[in-house]
Amino acid sequence: MKRNVIRRKPPEPKSGADVEPESRDGGVQSVDRALSIIETLAEDDEGYRLSDLAIRTGLSTSTVHRLLATLESRRFVQFDRAESKWHVGARAFTVGATFARRRNFSAQAVPYLRKLRDLTRETANLAVVDDEFIVVLTRMESREIMRSLTQVGGRVAMVASGVGKAVLATYADEDVHTIIRHHGMPRLTEKSIVRPSELFRELEKIRRQGFAIDDEEACMGLRCIAAVVYNDCSEPLAAISVSGMTSRITDDRLPSLGATVREVAAELTAALGGVMPEATSA
Repeated sequence: MKRNVIRRKPPEPKSGADVEPESRDGGVQSVDRALSIIETLAEDDEGYRLSDLAIRTGLSTSTVHRLLATLESRRFVQFDRAESKWHVGARAFTVGATFARRRNFSAQAVPYLRKLRDLTRETANLAVVDDEFIVVLTRMESREIMRSLTQVGGRVAMVASGVGKAVLATYADEDVHTIIRHHGMPRLTEKSIVRPSELFRELEKIRRQGFAIDDEEACMGLRCIAAVVYNDCSEPLAAISVSGMTSRITDDRLPSLGATVREVAAELTAALGGVMPEATSA
């Protein structure tokens, strides 16, 4: 899933030089540009040619080439000579994987994701909130034909996903309003929820039934059913979900799938030492 990248206008080069001037914070600027390149490469598994990468980042070709050479030497990017394309390198994966390891419940969640996949025959996902977006940490792929909207490590708006809505249902209304003000309510499909009043009605329904449904709101033809995993303070720690094509996740399966996801989420909560909200006492 591609994200919009802010295009930066490159500074005017110094007279007689094919390099861009370094400001007093040139080191910081170079880091920012290098990270922009890595983020852009992460958007597309097919990779980018040098000229396309320059256009996507808004940097000059010479600047992009210079930064790529440094990143390649550190294995953060790699060059496919056969296709003349740049890709994210192994070192970027190693560093990024630290995020999942820091969320030390990821490994513990794997058996429960496997159980969820086997019970439902659909792809099972584990996701967390990061800076008001949902990030997919890991998944157990279905053995059926499946196309995933969000890749592992990918970010998606909370209001546009089942796991996001499941977590939002645990938030106070003012916190939900804040997220809407920050990120809006994008219309991704004809079924996307784009009005706050409709979203709040949906959140009330989620609180009553204990699971959320993304009914083709992010991508036509795909459905997702999600429930929250709680920590020891009965606060949302993560969310798990099953996702699949509407031809398999039909209307008549939604109640049973929702109950299964909710039950496995409760089991994972208990395994992690968490407490379901209804289990708390005054």
